Amino acid sequence: MLDTECVGRIFITLLEVNVMTLRSETLLVKLNSTEADAVRHALAADQRVKLLEMLAKKTMNVNEIAAALGVSHPTASMHIRALQDAGLLESAYSTTDKGAEKRCWTTCSRIIFEIETHPDETAGKVEEVTIPVGLYNVVNVVPPCGLTGRRASIASSSHPLMTPDRELGQNLWFTGGWVEYSFPFHLPANAVLTAIEFEAEICSEAPGYDNDYPSDITVWMNGAEVGTWTSPGDFGGRRGRLNPSWWPDSFTQYGILKNWKIDDNGSYIDGEKAGDLTLADLHLAPGAPLAVRIGIKEDAKYQGGVNLFGKRLGDHPQDLTLRYRYTLSE
Repeated sequence: MLDTECVGRIFITLLEVNVMTLRSETLLVKLNSTEADAVRHALAADQRVKLLEMLAKKTMNVNEIAAALGVSHPTASMHIRALQDAGLLESAYSTTDKGAEKRCWTTCSRIIFEIETHPDETAGKVEEVTIPVGLYNVVNVVPPCGLTGRRASIASSSHPLMTPDRELGQNLWFTGGWVEYSFPFHLPANAVLTAIEFEAEICSEAPGYDNDYPSDITVWMNGAEVGTWTSPGDFGGRRGRLNPSWWPDSFTQYGILKNWKIDDNGSYIDGEKAGDLTLADLHLAPGAPLAVRIGIKEDAKYQGGVNLFGKRLGDHPQDLTLRYRYTLSE
């Protein structure tokens, strides 16, 4: 039979393992929000910053924290509460030979403050819809291919990409073919649509990674070609800003945030004219979804595949994003 002290050590060891599994790499907060206020308050004290640095290495109980900071038990509890209110720290009770104790750990290793931009009201209104990279509704890709989540592979060439838990995916990669997403299209009855934009973090797909590996990546809307962008490579050599610690350095690390747009005058990629497709060519119907397809044409010069990133991998904390720009008629 295990004695109480041994059980306590085993529990703490398991807690350390679970913490390493649950800890997120990045906490994303909007700059002008109550969450950001709490984070700024928590980081305003040098002792709380020091505490986060210690907890990033191992879990600690309240007595250990108080001793390491050279403060009283109530003061240590106050620092813990401030960090917990900001979402920077979590705790749980464990059993030791001396009874129950509360152990603490950090929830993330990186904090990103996101600045919200406010579009010019004279330019009209914007309806934004986001979809996870794994929530495709039609897939026709060439293997090898795969879908990876925050902590492990979800699907691959040998495991169908249409798995029910695909919505958890954060990185979709395939060497050829295409995937298609269905975006809802709901605007006010008196809305006059002026433009549609599709935005995604994207790059080529090479074995491992290859910064010089071009790929002609095309976006279609409702079956009509919006434009083709030649990705210069499958990017690595430095870690993506959002990538978790377990993500291998040999993998693709990040993409480029690209914008495809259609208005009444044509189609554009990052503001540069890409074609003559207009909004009228999409044959949009109120309430009917808009189909967005991303892939490689069969006759493309550069058959370099596709990598798509979600909001928790790569460099940019956003999922696939569609924006409807419109004005309201009187």
